Amino acid sequence: MFSSLPDNAIPLLEWDWSQIEPYFQDLVNRPLNEGSLSAWLDDWSQLSKLMDESYWRLYDATTVDTTDEASAQRYGRFLDQIRPSYKLEEQKLKEKLLASGMEPTGFEIPLRDLRTQADMFREENLDLLSQDKKLQSEYDKIIGAQTVIWDGTEVTLPQLLPVYQEPDRDRRESAWRLAADRQLQDREMIGELWINLLNLRLRIAANAGLSYRSYRWKELLRFDYTPNDCAQFRQAIKEVIVPAARSIFEKRRQRLGVKSLRPWDLEVDPFGRPPLQPFTSVSELESKSSQIFQRVDPQLGQYFEIMRGERLLDLDNRKGKAPGGYCNHYQAAQRPFIFMNAVGIHDDVQTILHEGGHAFHVFECSHLPYFFLEVPMEFAEVASTAMELLAGRYLTIAENGFYNREQAARARIQFLEGLVLFWPYMAVVDAFQQWGYENPGDVIHPDKCDQKWEQLWDEFMPVVDWSGLEAQKMTGWQRKEHIFVEPLYYVEYGLAQLGAIQIWRNALNDQAGAVAAYRQALSLGSSVTLGQLYETAGAKFAFDAATLAQAADVTLKVISELEVEIS
Repeated sequence: MFSSLPDNAIPLLEWDWSQIEPYFQDLVNRPLNEGSLSAWLDDWSQLSKLMDESYWRLYDATTVDTTDEASAQRYGRFLDQIRPSYKLEEQKLKEKLLASGMEPTGFEIPLRDLRTQADMFREENLDLLSQDKKLQSEYDKIIGAQTVIWDGTEVTLPQLLPVYQEPDRDRRESAWRLAADRQLQDREMIGELWINLLNLRLRIAANAGLSYRSYRWKELLRFDYTPNDCAQFRQAIKEVIVPAARSIFEKRRQRLGVKSLRPWDLEVDPFGRPPLQPFTSVSELESKSSQIFQRVDPQLGQYFEIMRGERLLDLDNRKGKAPGGYCNHYQAAQRPFIFMNAVGIHDDVQTILHEGGHAFHVFECSHLPYFFLEVPMEFAEVASTAMELLAGRYLTIAENGFYNREQAARARIQFLEGLVLFWPYMAVVDAFQQWGYENPGDVIHPDKCDQKWEQLWDEFMPVVDWSGLEAQKMTGWQRKEHIFVEPLYYVEYGLAQLGAIQIWRNALNDQAGAVAAYRQALSLGSSVTLGQLYETAGAKFAFDAATLAQAADVTLKVISELEVEIS
């Protein structure tokens, strides 16, 4: 009957469960033996791709316009009426394959993952997991609705980001305080949402007989590192990176000539130069990014052109759009979709390069035979962060690049300093979540979350003066989207950044060789272990202070070279 299955997910967006169920029943009831295994896996894989893509297309529609009630209803219908039944049937297929004792060639890693997923599955969690997704969408709605009046015009908070780069300090402060006050208006609402999310997640984990942290570790299929490794990584950051971050901040303070650095002093050029303006329209962002990807590797440039031609990019910021940026994978179509909130600043350039790396991961994995072998979450952020670094040297390409040589050096300094400064921030987010899910009696209270966040902030984020801004400082956890929608995921950005810098270090000596190794690692999908993926890319998967210090040293060295270049 699989000959009647659509070859794309679009029709499935309107299907109800009665139209989908027969395909699962066919797989559940079909005899499974050595002779039928390959065809059975092919059909299961194609069905899984269609179901997964249906989910992501419906989800994406809710983020591009959080005010669209029709999209919200379609997404809710999928979560309520289809996803629980789909997951239940999927569990039967996992159990069927595992019970058969057969191990297809090259399927070792997927079998490991399927065993873990089957072991933690609980039918009573299906509705709860759907509720979790709905609450995540509620967070997006709250953030997407935040606007203020600036210069007589209603603007979203991301649209104020260019103001933070203006030389006029009073104007920067006014914009920053306006945005912060608007965010604080939702403090109670977000706190209530957090309580609901936490209670739900604790129930889900308890049903599986686990703490939530243990549950989430399995859900994320983390086999190569533990919470203790994360603690070691945070300690290494404290020893190696926090002093480097302090030096960067102190250098900024001196160059600005201010008594103390305030939160509105962190984005402005410290020499008083005009803000970088890399593009004035989304079409310009797309075309210039395409040129850069072409220079990194012609095939990567072609991938990006496919996305442009097939309208798989939603890049501009607007009222009602969910916050942040992401790249989702449309499995059946073998295509990525990039979502972001561009407002005309250099961070937008880095975001498109970052999400481009995710997109290229999708394309490079598309040759793999099964749904279960494609993009591994544990290596995904290496793909994206490494692309930001590999592409950095091409910001000035041709006559249509984003910048001239001096501006490009400024942009690269800004980005590279941001890498160093990110690690302490990542440590705050990770430590906050690790504490929270191991101390549910405390984290259930938003005021205790405020206290813990402030404590961690003071520990890892030195120099910046928050006096008189205590409420804004301690509620920073409410503005970190990952805490609400991707629990315990954030540490992967820090670990991946360490791997990506090692790839970039190789590229400083051999760009072509480093790009080739990078692409080779991406093409392996989930067919090998995480350590093997890092090794193929030319890096080491590590948490220790020595490896971190080597990465910091090369980053700071290049920053110094760039500063000499423009001095």
